[in-house]
Amino acid sequence: MATAGDNSKTALIEGLNGLLADHLALYFKTKNFHWHVTGPRFRDLHLLFDEQAIEIRDQIDAIGERVRKNGAKTLTSIASVAKATQIADQDDTELSADDMVRELRDDNQKVVDRLKGLKEHAEKAGDNATDGLLDDWTDMAEERVWFLTSTLQ
Repeated sequence: MATAGDNSKTALIEGLNGLLADHLALYFKTKNFHWHVTGPRFRDLHLLFDEQAIEIRDQIDAIGERVRKNGAKTLTSIASVAKATQIADQDDTELSADDMVRELRDDNQKVVDRLKGLKEHAEKAGDNATDGLLDDWTDMAEERVWFLTSTLQ
């Protein structure tokens, strides 16, 4: 449980806003690849990318609301997302399908790593609701990594 002078809640809020930024950036990148994928696996990857984008999108509001329920402010602009995310932009619309899959796999792994790092902050801050959600979100992100990895084999 958080105590006076404990930075666990601040760390949790910063981590959640980073997670929010990652989800927003990853959503946009996944949709970018959904729109621009080409090649013999077009249909399968087009559908996979869209399915994953929808899952990521559906987590965005819940993450922002966890920040607000903790009495803090969320990200407010594209610039605030850009400052807080670890997901690099990708403007090349001519990437190969495999390069798209690799990039999304690696980006989703970054999300998994951030999620796992947030567990300790949620526990120390005594935020049971966020703690439980982190487990679900980690499972979803790990599944995305698994699917993308399996697609490359």
